[in-house]
Amino acid sequence: MTFKSALSHGAKQLAHLLSASRDAELLLLRATGKDRSFLLTHSDSELTPSQQAIYEKWLSRRSRHEPVQYITGEQEFYGLALRVTPDVLIPRPETEHLVEALLHRVPQFTALRIADVGTGSGAIAIAIAHLLPQANITALDNSTAALAVAQQNAKHHKLADRIRFRESDLLAAVADETFDAIVSNPPYIPESELLEPQVRDYEPHAALFAGPSGLDVHQRLIPQAWKALKPRGWLLMEIGHGQRDALTRLLTHWNKVDFIHDLQSIPRVACANRP
Repeated sequence: MTFKSALSHGAKQLAHLLSASRDAELLLLRATGKDRSFLLTHSDSELTPSQQAIYEKWLSRRSRHEPVQYITGEQEFYGLALRVTPDVLIPRPETEHLVEALLHRVPQFTALRIADVGTGSGAIAIAIAHLLPQANITALDNSTAALAVAQQNAKHHKLADRIRFRESDLLAAVADETFDAIVSNPPYIPESELLEPQVRDYEPHAALFAGPSGLDVHQRLIPQAWKALKPRGWLLMEIGHGQRDALTRLLTHWNKVDFIHDLQSIPRVACANRP
């Protein structure tokens, strides 16, 4: 099987998916260790038997809606390659707005103490540690399996010495500490919302759903953050579609409440300053 025929074969096998051609190409490149320039200039080269076997196996998994990121075990976030497994939510590009919001609100060359609540793969904590070289990060999650993935990612990017990992229900494990900023991408999907099969059937539900309104975790986190933040400290949280008004009410006593919109003009990040 040549690269050209493999790509055509993969697209046909995944024809029931909207991203068929893109997924087939990505899986082919990852299975063979090649890049797009090789595919364009050596399309008549043949796959080795082992490469073809891996590619066929991966196509079969993707045809059942398994996310490409879990198949390849990798996802990029803020330019950093991260290991992902079914124990963690797949980092999304829109979550990068949360990191950017923090960068615009805190001094970049100060020894800040920042908590990442619900760290999952460690994407947010690792991006912040990478971008704020003097900050010390505490990454919290109630899943030991997720923390193991996050720690591996921190070690891979040589940031493990600046990120402290703790198993915790929200901020419970650090209840006696204070922080300059708290960031979080908590679960925010209402339990009744219908999701695509690749999300519903594969990603961890504990990282997705948060009660009937999708705000159960925000409602618990906001008062905990109030106690844990230093005066004029920042709380930044990712939110879901249609949750802006409810979050505005939950943040009534905070200062500088603002919302960052994603590329589709949807409010994506809630920002609030502790008086």
